[in-house]
Amino acid sequence: MLLNLLLQITTGEAGVNEEGTEEVVPTEETLSIIELLSSGGWYIMIPLAILSVIAIYIFIERFLAIQKASKEDPQFMNQIRDFIHEGKIDAANHLCKSTDTTFARMIQKGVKRVGKPLGDISAAIENVGKLEVYKLEASLSTLATIAGAAPMIGFLGTVIGMIVVFHEMRISDSGIEIEQLSGGIMQAMVTTVAGLVIGIIAYIAYNVLVARVEKVIYKMEATTIEFMDLLQEPAE
Repeated sequence: MLLNLLLQITTGEAGVNEEGTEEVVPTEETLSIIELLSSGGWYIMIPLAILSVIAIYIFIERFLAIQKASKEDPQFMNQIRDFIHEGKIDAANHLCKSTDTTFARMIQKGVKRVGKPLGDISAAIENVGKLEVYKLEASLSTLATIAGAAPMIGFLGTVIGMIVVFHEMRISDSGIEIEQLSGGIMQAMVTTVAGLVIGIIAYIAYNVLVARVEKVIYKMEATTIEFMDLLQEPAE
């Protein structure tokens, strides 16, 4: 329904009433989304369409990657604790290698540093954590750029469209009809609407991903603290 009818425009159509005189009969014209978008000018709508596809791809790809990174085995740290207390450093290292998670890669770096000062172990884990966060935040800056650039590109299309309308008004010898003027203005405004829609969606998607990355960072910090604590626990 939305694809078939976006705007209803009431126009006048001449008709003859029962008394034989002409009267204007209101009619409705429909404008589909496809027709509306195609009226915005290909030189603006094509770049906006490309930006929308990129934004959707980045959101889906990053969402899945962050969701994978946020998963952790509740028994992982318990097994690491047992191995450390029993002095089985090689077993702990092997467990970290076989567990393909962000937290396991961080702990593996700490396990390799067991026996060294706690400050060195903490710094090593922190460095790995920074690399993991960098991987999670990949392409987020591109999504933020789209959120800011799409509305500006749309507004640029509107300005160009308005310039064209005023140019046609200036060079027209016989004047310009109101239908032509309103049509040109509507065509110019379409790009702004498209740019704003893409920008709003990209902005929301960016903030959703940032919030999920922050949750992963919080879990990473909690895991690091837990690992440092178990290194200071007395072996049973």
